[in-house]
Amino acid sequence: LIMEDSEGHHFSSVEEETRYWKELAMKYKQCAENTQEELREFQEGSREYEAELETQLQQTESRNRDLLSENNRLRMELESVKEKIEMQHSEGYRQISALEDDLAQTKAIKDQLQKYIRELEQANDDLERAKRATIMSLEDFEQRLNQAIERNAFLESELDEKENLLESVQRLKDEARDLRQELAVQQKQEKPKTPMRTTLETERTDTAVQASLSVPSTPSVHRAPNINIPTPATFRRGLEDSYSATPLTPAARISALNIVGDLLRKVGALESKLASCRNFVYDQSPNRTTVSMYMNRDVLETRLSPHQPLCDTGLVKRLEFGTRPSNIPGPMSHPSQSVVKMLL
Repeated sequence: LIMEDSEGHHFSSVEEETRYWKELAMKYKQCAENTQEELREFQEGSREYEAELETQLQQTESRNRDLLSENNRLRMELESVKEKIEMQHSEGYRQISALEDDLAQTKAIKDQLQKYIRELEQANDDLERAKRATIMSLEDFEQRLNQAIERNAFLESELDEKENLLESVQRLKDEARDLRQELAVQQKQEKPKTPMRTTLETERTDTAVQASLSVPSTPSVHRAPNINIPTPATFRRGLEDSYSATPLTPAARISALNIVGDLLRKVGALESKLASCRNFVYDQSPNRTTVSMYMNRDVLETRLSPHQPLCDTGLVKRLEFGTRPSNIPGPMSHPSQSVVKMLL
């Protein structure tokens, strides 16, 4: 290598050649020192790695010994578990045999109980038939008893209703007479002052009287928007208050007459509806069951409720009963027009 380097270079002087060879010697010396340093580091690393491998080998041998001892222990446990399993298997076989014997005995007892249950069901059916027969006879007796009670209640309600209607008619007659007298007096007093006004009020009064005389056979659907008379007692209280207050104007008296006429029309419509409902109830079969009776009651209440603001619970209660015997007379029904004529 040196010869090749010397042959490849041409030196002009000896000093240049000497300097060149010195530099080359220093270069190779540095390379040798580096190589020795690397060798020393490699030897140190090899020794450390060898020590580490020895340590790992010792740990692995120790772990191997532990695993061998654990393996021996597990083998011994496996043998003991096998013995226990064999013992449990034999014990389970004996228990299964005992349970099979118990199952056979239970099946025999079950068959006996099923036979006993069938006998009880037959006896229960016989008792239920006897119970149904007893209930039917009891219901028949209760139905006859209820019919008798209903007849008595019907008669009592008819009498009470008759008395109430008579009292209401008498009160309305008195009130209408008083109103007519007051209206006549007021018209006579105001006639010289306001002839045109009196003429208009007289025409309104005649219109109210004619409206009160015209009683429809069915309840009127259209009602005055500002007139609401739930009961005759309310109207009577209003009249008593009006008597105790200041004297009424002609327009107020005319309004009162209109109220009386409206009330009379409603009473007439109520009587006609009551008569039609009573005829409907009487046309039914006398041997109705309790269910049909309540169905007819619901139908009558539905038919009466939309157009009877003055119908109280007493009138509806009268329609809840069964058929009326032919020998019992109904309530005395006054014609609506005759009642109006009597009042006016």
